[in-house]
This record gives sequence, C-alpha cells and structure tokens, in this order.
Amino acid sequence: MTINRRIFTLLAFSALATFPLVCESKAALIPSAHKHVVLPRSTLLKKSFNNGEFKKNESSGVTTRGGGGGTVTVSSEIMNLVKAIVGVGVLSLSAGVAAFGDAPGAIIPAVTLIALMGTLAGYEFSIIGRICSYTDATSYRTAWEKTVGEASSWIPAFTVTFKTFLAVLAYSMVLADTFKSLLESVGLPVSRTKSLVTVTITTLLPLCLLKNLSSLAPFSLLGIMGMLFTCAAMTVRYFGGTYAAPDGKFLSDIPENFLPKFGDLGASAVLNPKAFILLCMLSTAYICHFNAPKFYIELENNTVARFNKVVFTSFGISTVIFCIATALGFLTFGSNSSGFVLSNYSTNDTLMKISRLAVAFALIFTYPLVFVGCREGVLDLFNVQKEKRTNALLDKITFCLLTLITLAAMKVKDLSFVLAFGGATLGNALIYIFPALMFRKAIKDMGEGASDALKAEVKFTNLLGILGIVFGCIGGYMALTTIN
Repeated sequence: MTINRRIFTLLAFSALATFPLVCESKAALIPSAHKHVVLPRSTLLKKSFNNGEFKKNESSGVTTRGGGGGTVTVSSEIMNLVKAIVGVGVLSLSAGVAAFGDAPGAIIPAVTLIALMGTLAGYEFSIIGRICSYTDATSYRTAWEKTVGEASSWIPAFTVTFKTFLAVLAYSMVLADTFKSLLESVGLPVSRTKSLVTVTITTLLPLCLLKNLSSLAPFSLLGIMGMLFTCAAMTVRYFGGTYAAPDGKFLSDIPENFLPKFGDLGASAVLNPKAFILLCMLSTAYICHFNAPKFYIELENNTVARFNKVVFTSFGISTVIFCIATALGFLTFGSNSSGFVLSNYSTNDTLMKISRLAVAFALIFTYPLVFVGCREGVLDLFNVQKEKRTNALLDKITFCLLTLITLAAMKVKDLSFVLAFGGATLGNALIYIFPALMFRKAIKDMGEGASDALKAEVKFTNLLGILGIVFGCIGGYMALTTIN
C-alpha cells in the first residue's frame, strides 16, 4: 500500500462529497435556460385536473395534463429507484477505467465522468417523466406513440426488449463466475460452464416458470444491501493492504491475470479513445429509463418538481455508490481489474466470499423479475394478445429464452464487453436519442403554448441526442476492438 494511492483515494472521495449537495439544489444541475427541469418553489409546476385536457400553469408557462399520480411516497420512490439503478453493472466499472488507464491518477477523471454521466442520465430520466406529464403516456412505448407516432413504436419496444435480454445475460454471466468461485472455495472445483448450467437448471428455471412473482419483489431490496456490503468489504480490503504488492496476504491465491498491476497511464490517459468504453458502460450501469413512466405515474401527488426531487436524489446516491466501488476496485487491481471485479479477489478470502454470496443471492431473486420483462417484450413484439398468453405458451417461451441466454453466457465471458457494447448501442438510444426525439415532438405539439425556455431546452436535448450517437459509434467500435 503506497502513500500515493491513499492520497488519490482521498482526493477522489472528497470530490464525491459535493455531488449529493448539487443534487439537492433546486436548479444547479441544469443551466438556467432549462429551468423547467427543476423549478424553484415560487413557480412549482402544479398539475390541475381538467377533464384530461392540456392545461397551462400560468406561473410556470408549462403545459401538462391533469392527474394526481399514485400512492408511493417520495422516500419510497427514492429507495425503489436507487434499487433499480444500482445493479451488477457497478462491479464492472473498474474494468472501464482499466481500459484507458493503469496508474492511480486515472481514477480522478474516471469519477468525474461517472458523476457527469450520472447527472445527464438523471436529467434524461426527468425528461421522460415530463413527457408523460405532457401526454398522459403510461409506458416508454406509449410515450413514443403519443409523440413520434404509433407506426414506429416497435423501435423503442425492440430496444427495450433486447436491452432487458442483455441485462439477463449479464446476470447469468455473473452467476456463472460467482458460483464457480464459491464452489472452489469449499473444495469443489468446477468449470464455468458446469456452474452456469447447474444454477440455471436447479434455480433459475423454476423461478422463471413461476406465474406470480409478487413474493419475490421484497428480495430485490437485497441487491442494494448486497452492493453496500460489497463496497464496505472492498474498502476494508483496500485500506487493509491485503491485496497490495508485493506481500499482500492474498496475492499468492490469485491467478496472474488478476494480480494488481499498475503503470504510468494516469489522468491524461482519459484522452485516449478507449475512455469511450467507460462512457458506454455507464450508459448500461445507469439505464432504467424505460421504467421512468412507471415511477412518474406511481408517485403520490406527481408534480414535476416532486418527481425531479426523486430523480436527482436517487441518481445522486447511485452515483456516489458507483464512484466508491469503481475507485476501490481500480485502486486495488489497476489495469488487471476484471469485468466482474469480485473475480479478482481470492477464493480463500472469507469477507469477499460473503460478498459473492450476497450478490449471488440478490441476483437469483432479481433474475426472474427482469426475465419476465424480457419475455413480455418478446410477446409484445410478436403481437401476441393477452388472452392468447396461456401458461403452456409462457412455459415454452421461458424454456427457449433461458436456453438462448444460457448458451450466450457460455460463449461470452467478458462482462465488461457486454455492458460496453450494450450501452453503446441500446443504452445510448434509450437514455439520450429516443427522449430527444420524443421531447422535441411533445414541445412542437404544444404550439404557441410552449415557452421560450422549453423551446431552448429542445436544442439542449437534441445536442445530447447527437452526443449519444457519437458516443455510441465510437464506444461500440472501441468495445469491439477489445474482443480477443
């Protein structure tokens, strides 16, 4: 453990301390030209019921539909949204830093990018909620239908479905690696493939065949608890020096390709095009935007101001977790940080063994919830009516999809590639490109009712949409170059 690495850690974590404060400010996240994203209290966007028709709030100049929202409180929404954001992707971001840097200094621009992308992702999540308030949309697809048009609504529907497919694929990959390590730690060495097939047949398949998943919903909270415990465990191991060269306690247990490795590519290495790999991995890590309509509709007294409080607080908390986990992983293992950073730790490390078990347990009970979203998306794409979705048909689709996912997880072993390429293509579309198109059309449909600030904001979202395309093209190419 060197003094320099400790200093870099303290600097990076100090930079994070200001982020939640920014998220709590009324309008600091968005330039003044876009003040309708986070309105000051004097001009809160208030929705008043007017027989479902558009009604303009005179104090804010924003046009919305009537309605009072659902029954979920702000605090519950924040917890649920953090739970939706913080997933397995957080444990791959160290590899995104390692893609362009190998010195401790690389973590400083990395956490800056994580905070920036978290801010933009939160802003775009807010934009989708506002689109729902303008159009009465109840889902990502209906938001597209009511703005861009119904004929092309299959485009976001396909994107959401394939994105959930990649999410389930990532879960299978993590479970394969995790159970392989857990079995090895108790003296049962097995191949990755056997580990994957075993957990799929004995655990995942029965859960995915369940017709009522309501009993599994409470277990999804374990995901957050597992991630927080893992961050704590990584903190203990980093500052304890048990993985520090040359005489760390667990170094002799780790394969050479997972041993800590550092060079001289520090902060300036972020100018390397490979930094786009981290940016695209962040698009996957932060993705939950297809659920933005659900969160908006379910929020009690769902004014845009209250929705924004939920959004920016949740993304702020998630960003801090992302930065801490990324910094700890990279500063411990450097350029050898794996696509799933827990794989770097020794199988004889009891603390990290508990972390693996916590993450695996959380993923197992979250898996069917995500899988059902993928399965329903496939049925929607093929226009299978609700009344035709019999149990027999659902079982067949489940067997076919789970087999396809398992075969893909056997072949693809680099989690960071899945997250980077998925983020470059699908993530950027769902976060930046599609919302820009929908927001532009929604404001255009307002006609003279749209304020000058809203029209100016359209230009800002268009810019983000263009950047999403650029990031996607460069990031996708760079991700493909990492394939061996």
